[in-house]
Amino acid sequence: ELAQAKTEAASIIDQARQQAAAMVEEAKTDARAEGDRLKEAAQADIAQEMNRAKESLRSQVATLSVVGAEQVLGASIDTKQHAALLDKLAAEL
Repeated sequence: ELAQAKTEAASIIDQARQQAAAMVEEAKTDARAEGDRLKEAAQADIAQEMNRAKESLRSQVATLSVVGAEQVLGASIDTKQHAALLDKLAAEL
């Protein structure tokens, strides 16, 4: 009976070790998946911010171009023409 008890105890310990190992692997897998998700979200945020910065730069370049053109021409461009030029320049950039 003592031998049987030792065998059962060893079996229980082995099962506990297997369950612990499985739990550790599951936690690692979950952590990797969460890390990947966070990385993808950060990359998407970076891409959005870069697009916003590019659009801002395009707008600034267009405005500077029109101002420069006004100074070169020595004449003022009316608001409608100014907006139309900005839109055209922004589309070309």
